[in-house]
Amino acid sequence: MTTSFVGRGDGRIAYKVHGQGPLVVLSHGMGENRHSYRHLIPLLVEAGYRVASVDVRGHGDSSAGWSSYAPAEVGGDLLAVVRDLGGGPATLVGSSSSAAAVVFAATDAPELVNAIVLVGAFVGQPKPNPFLRLAQAAVLRSPRLFGLFHRTLFPVHRPADDAEYRRAMVAALRRPGRMAPVRGVIAPAQPHWTARAPQVGQPVLVLMGTKDPDFRDPGGEARAARRLFQVAEARMITDAGHYPHADRPDPTAAELVDFLAVANRA
Repeated sequence: MTTSFVGRGDGRIAYKVHGQGPLVVLSHGMGENRHSYRHLIPLLVEAGYRVASVDVRGHGDSSAGWSSYAPAEVGGDLLAVVRDLGGGPATLVGSSSSAAAVVFAATDAPELVNAIVLVGAFVGQPKPNPFLRLAQAAVLRSPRLFGLFHRTLFPVHRPADDAEYRRAMVAALRRPGRMAPVRGVIAPAQPHWTARAPQVGQPVLVLMGTKDPDFRDPGGEARAARRLFQVAEARMITDAGHYPHADRPDPTAAELVDFLAVANRA
């Protein structure tokens, strides 16, 4: 299967399609690329879904040099992919920073989106102390440090090919202009996705790893996200870190397939 591209202004968004059936569009978190979902995709295909795994703008095979990497713009990119594939409707799955993007997409073009899934969504806007701010600034400018940070997001289980994936990810981030998008997708933006959440009329699933190190209370964060939507549920993936689709793909797929079955009947 070849990589496809859809134009967006002066750039283009890369994606790859797997399988046949109702459309599911996967969007990864900062610094990663569409291979973040490499263990989940075969499980969704086996369950009867057509899966489009997207490289977020500035990441993977998508072009860099965009004027904005804000969640609203990333959401527009996901809608462009849906249109390029025939208009859906699709279920949009966003991980970490991309969780905000699927909220914007669902409200900007509800006719193209039948449901959304937020994996590891950040409800609040953390205010780190000065030391953590300096550490974060260093990580967001160094591919090597970002790779080391990425490793910490798997506190219990680690994919068998984790080291290989991380080496490729860091190599991709070493290309000219590729760290700016990493900073851009998490830069403060208005409106924040939580302001749009009450406008989402489609079914929503919030997924969170019980051991996600990005949150003091992952369960509490998941419940806080759920309460923002009209129709939503929160489910926890036992012993998963920040990327449950990578370190616990089987239980993650089970929760997704159960949700997708209901969403595609709605």
